[in-house]
Amino acid sequence: MKNTYFDLIDQSYYFPQEGFDLKDGYLSFHGVSLKYLIEKYGTPFKLIYLPRIGQQIRRARNLFNRAIKKNNYKGVYNYCYCTKCSHFSDVVKATLREKVHLETSSSFDIDLILKLYEEGEVKLNTIIVHNGYKTKDYLHKIILLNKMGFKNSILVLDSKTEVARVKQFAAEYDGVLKIGIRMAIDEEPQSAYYTSRLGIRPSEILDFYREEIEHDDNLSLKMMHFFIDSGIKDNMYYWGEFQKAMKLFTQLKKACPSIKAINLGGGFPIRNNLGFEYDYEYIINELVRNIKEVCVEAEIDEPDIFTEFGKYTVGESGAIIFSVLEQKQQNDAEKWYLVDNSLMNTIPDAWSIFEKFILLPVNKWHNEYGRVNIGGISCDHSDYYNSEDLNQQIFLPNYKDEEEEPLYVGFFHTGAYQDSISGYGGIKHCLIPAPKLIIIDRDKKGNFIDTVYRNEQTVDEMLQILGYDTTSKNK
Repeated sequence: MKNTYFDLIDQSYYFPQEGFDLKDGYLSFHGVSLKYLIEKYGTPFKLIYLPRIGQQIRRARNLFNRAIKKNNYKGVYNYCYCTKCSHFSDVVKATLREKVHLETSSSFDIDLILKLYEEGEVKLNTIIVHNGYKTKDYLHKIILLNKMGFKNSILVLDSKTEVARVKQFAAEYDGVLKIGIRMAIDEEPQSAYYTSRLGIRPSEILDFYREEIEHDDNLSLKMMHFFIDSGIKDNMYYWGEFQKAMKLFTQLKKACPSIKAINLGGGFPIRNNLGFEYDYEYIINELVRNIKEVCVEAEIDEPDIFTEFGKYTVGESGAIIFSVLEQKQQNDAEKWYLVDNSLMNTIPDAWSIFEKFILLPVNKWHNEYGRVNIGGISCDHSDYYNSEDLNQQIFLPNYKDEEEEPLYVGFFHTGAYQDSISGYGGIKHCLIPAPKLIIIDRDKKGNFIDTVYRNEQTVDEMLQILGYDTTSKNK
């Protein structure tokens, strides 16, 4: 039986596959030579491959437009990017090059949009959907956008109590404020709670509209927001909640002719293993077909469809590359590979919610493989990674300590949330610095361009944040 790591992957999955290939025995990511980056920058480093962002947006948009045409659907599709997934300017600008709209979650998101508007990246006709809890500062900035001419700004109400604050600010605005209503969904059976804390209970929305919105000249209901946190899945739970949402939408539409959009939120998955399968075309067609059927039966106009794809947009653009510093055989059955940074710091979702990422070696594919655990260099027991279930070991190439080249490993499709959750540029667990960040793009001729967005954190940068005097020469 063949026993090299390459044979293991080749026998278990289709390989090479989109985004991953071998060149001269080294792994490439979206055609980018990881060996070249390692030799140029050293490890550890994070990378963002910007062209993948546009590819994801175009795929989803094309599939929705094809489904709209196939089903003779009368509404239009609008792709929104959730800025909270990655706020980096290069990332957001890559989405805007695809003419997407934006979704905000907090007050400071508006400052980001204002900066992009100053730079000419965001236009006044950009649709901006405002989710999240509406603090006074958040509301003030939403009104500011409307006064500046962002007429496609839509404030989504997340609770009934928000409307009083919204009305207070809307009265100061000489115009009509476009709003949406988020429907609270019933969570999956295994959830710790039954109903999502986000949104308004479906049984209360119609009366809430009639009492608080219908006769207010400063407010115009334009959108119903519906989002399943576990994502868009082809199962009974998702379609059950979807049908409840569509029933409520038909009731709202009959009571409020101005409502013209249904927002499905986010929820498209990304590949987190080489055996990943998800029929995007089928799911999108089912979404469009079901919305049309419900509307035709209810004799109402078909709404415009909005999605707020964040993780789907940027997740597959990211990767983190490490060197294995040491291998430790702790007992007869357990061997550890210790990498040159903290996993808790760099991929916090793996530690906090057991999120899975694609883990592959960069080199030594023709070595024999074995079961290992991956550990970070912090002193925390939880600083490790498992591939499937808690405490399950993973397969990686074996190597001998005397080999001249170390084993390099990469975690892939890490582009969403990880830097936001870990606090990019801030204080890290055990004061282990954040790795350097490399941005990769292509020029007009298709050639790769790699630039350092930010180098690894320095001691002084972290000590300054903590309030220490860094002017001392005694170092």
